[in-house]
Amino acid sequence: MNQYSIEGGTPLNGTIKASGNKNAALPCIAAALLTDEAVILRNVPEIEDVHVMFEVFRALGGTADPLGDHTWRLSADIKSCTVPEDAAEKIRASILFAGPLLARTGRAVMPPPGGDVIGRRRLDTHFLALSELGAQVDMHDSFVFTAGKLRGADIFLDEASVTATENAVMAAVLAEGDTVLSNAASEPHVQDLCKMLTAMGAGIDGLGSNRLVIHGRKRLGGCDYTIGADYMETGSFVGLAAVTHSDLCIEGVLPEDMRPAKVAFGKLGITWEHEGKTLCVPRHLTLKVNHDLGGMIPKIDDAPWPGFPPDLTSIVTVVATQVEGTVLIHEKMFESRMFFVDMLIGMGGRIVLCDPHRAVVSGPARLRGAELRSPDVRAGMAMVIAALCAEGKSVISNVYQIERGYEHLVERLSSLGAKIKRE
Repeated sequence: MNQYSIEGGTPLNGTIKASGNKNAALPCIAAALLTDEAVILRNVPEIEDVHVMFEVFRALGGTADPLGDHTWRLSADIKSCTVPEDAAEKIRASILFAGPLLARTGRAVMPPPGGDVIGRRRLDTHFLALSELGAQVDMHDSFVFTAGKLRGADIFLDEASVTATENAVMAAVLAEGDTVLSNAASEPHVQDLCKMLTAMGAGIDGLGSNRLVIHGRKRLGGCDYTIGADYMETGSFVGLAAVTHSDLCIEGVLPEDMRPAKVAFGKLGITWEHEGKTLCVPRHLTLKVNHDLGGMIPKIDDAPWPGFPPDLTSIVTVVATQVEGTVLIHEKMFESRMFFVDMLIGMGGRIVLCDPHRAVVSGPARLRGAELRSPDVRAGMAMVIAALCAEGKSVISNVYQIERGYEHLVERLSSLGAKIKRE
């Protein structure tokens, strides 16, 4: 099993380019099943989750050919409606093939999806939305979706689930009539998918809001679409730059996507500057908690967009260990995500885990190198950040989890001066 060997305590310096949004690339790959014409996807990140999605796409009868420079040509001649079980176990996003397969063929067989172990991740909202559009769901060892003809409906999602919103939109674009989707997720990656579908000929109103109106079409065509920047990766690099006291610029960033993160990082004294699509974190930041009015301890909590992204709670927790003062981190959405703090405590972090959702962090703490294990994509990156600002050597195992979401991480960080090796 591969691992990272990291020597901490070295400031970084230089410029890095933001990768394409992982959480946009995955549904966009699935959406290519909605047409028999070629789809060109650009700015696709070279990460493990994308490779698995291509594996599923090919197993269903599609072709995925690299054109160079993070660009792929996808073509779908659907020959199977069954997602391979071994691929589904690797990635939660495999469920995203349900909507396109139903829309094109009237049938989808989905083994239970895998992915990060960060707590219960319910699928009920997917079943609700697809059932409202006319699908029947049979649940045994696999989820079997069938439909004669999908028809538009007025749907209110019981939670603003990103993947359920994406599945519902992909099914509705080929349904008969109009669909109103209320309490829809509106994250930038959901917007990316909707923009791609619009480029394919779909009719979608309300982009960026929590109420989408989808006008069903008889067919969609191909398109040439460029995926936006990964603001979760950008937020990770911001946190890394701050705690290692580095001069770091990140290119290709969409400033509007970083606004919720800027509010949260600002509570820890972290700021940055934008020049066009380049974000720069200065070396000499005063890492100090900005108290709430009356000197109260501030809280950083996640929420659906446009709230602070849940995927950055692990990152901001590590950052808080290096900031003067006390802050409450409240992860409201997944009950197992915060358990990784045990490893930070073992490194010297001053953290009280109040319950599965809340941690009180006091800093600054001198972190020491340690033997670590990556439990999921974002906590794994948090371990990398902790190791790079710690004293001494750290070894991180199970790095497959990190590489599911971060492209060529060792090479990119090494180019900035980080002492990191993949062994």
